Amino acid sequence: MCFVSKVRPDRLDEYRARHAAVWPEMLEALRDCGWRDYHLFLAPEGLLVGFVDVDDYDAAQAAMAQTGVNARWQAEMGEFFVADDTAPDEGMVRLEQVFHLESQLAEAGLPTG
Repeated sequence: MCFVSKVRPDRLDEYRARHAAVWPEMLEALRDCGWRDYHLFLAPEGLLVGFVDVDDYDAAQAAMAQTGVNARWQAEMGEFFVADDTAPDEGMVRLEQVFHLESQLAEAGLPTG
């Protein structure tokens, strides 16, 4: 699953710093709720692009919503986002996947590696 969001341009440095040392309890919750290979990419103007491999994104997000650490993390992260009237994990815009190299290689009967 891939998503975009927007970080306030005046808060980029602090946003980077917070994500350089995410709370161990939050890391464990993400892992335990099924989040794998989770990446965040930040553009100079604040565009945030995220990618996460999950079996079922809605289920993984619902599991995170049941953790106390996620509520605390979302409350702290809310001030960094342009649209701060919702929790950051609820304000993400999901992107549609339109191409996947390995899938098309496999469908064409071509080696993937």
